[in-house]
Amino acid sequence: MIQYFKIEERKTLAIDKPVNGSWVNVLPPLKQEEFTELSSALNIPIDFLKDSLDIDERSRYEEEDDVKLIVIKTPTENNSFNESDAFYITIPICIILTTGQIVTVNSFENEAIKKFLNSFQNRNPDKKNMMVLKIFEKITTNFQEHLKEINQRRNALEQKLYDSNRNEELFELMRIQKSLVYFVTALRSNELLMMKLARTNFLHMNEDEKDFLEDLVIETSQALETANTYTNILVSTLDAYASIISNNQNEVLKRLSTLTIFLSVPVLIASIYGMNVPLPFQQSHYAFWVPVAVCLIILAFVIINYIRRTKR
Repeated sequence: MIQYFKIEERKTLAIDKPVNGSWVNVLPPLKQEEFTELSSALNIPIDFLKDSLDIDERSRYEEEDDVKLIVIKTPTENNSFNESDAFYITIPICIILTTGQIVTVNSFENEAIKKFLNSFQNRNPDKKNMMVLKIFEKITTNFQEHLKEINQRRNALEQKLYDSNRNEELFELMRIQKSLVYFVTALRSNELLMMKLARTNFLHMNEDEKDFLEDLVIETSQALETANTYTNILVSTLDAYASIISNNQNEVLKRLSTLTIFLSVPVLIASIYGMNVPLPFQQSHYAFWVPVAVCLIILAFVIINYIRRTKR
């Protein structure tokens, strides 16, 4: 689906075809004939439009026939039905700058483009560089918001895990860990892209735009550092919980082994008196009670001796 927008009297209006100063937004479902039509209408290389279809496309930029392409990664919720997949994944957004339009291509609907649409009436289409930087800003803000949500969910799951020791919380934490891996990889790629844009001046920015880009690099670096911190905390938490489980298992095995030792002495005496051979006191009226008493005395002695040793 292709959307066309322009600004008129500080209002965002939907139009039927692209004009100079308009914003073209390509959303799923993506169709080959729409790509071909848009490529022909705006003289955009067809590969620039199709790059967003590859979910593993890295953050980068290139130029061909005076058409500039910038690919940047943005977070989105994972709608997979597989319960072991990450809560969030990262997808590419293709930003294409032509002589008269700015084009964005998305393989999934995402919050960054929605936020940009809501503020589009405040933009100046003639300043394409600033529009690109504003999209970068929305993407960075999106990362920061999702990181806060992930941290809150992690804290809640850890508390449940300490209280219940269920496997469900462990699976949820593993999904969060996968999400953070996606975030760290995408943020590092975005940071390198922005730094390279600032260094090469690919967009031919003025001083104000350069300063704004430098601020975005700092915010992206902070988001990357936050994602790394959360990842390290989660890894440490899972390692500590694995150690706790191992210690609890060792304690249970220790108690079971102690109980086995306690019962081995009475079992030994009962086994001896259960053999079909002549035994002492077998004709006595106390032939049953004497072995039982001996077993209890020995068992009491072993238990008392064990308690004394454990208190030292």
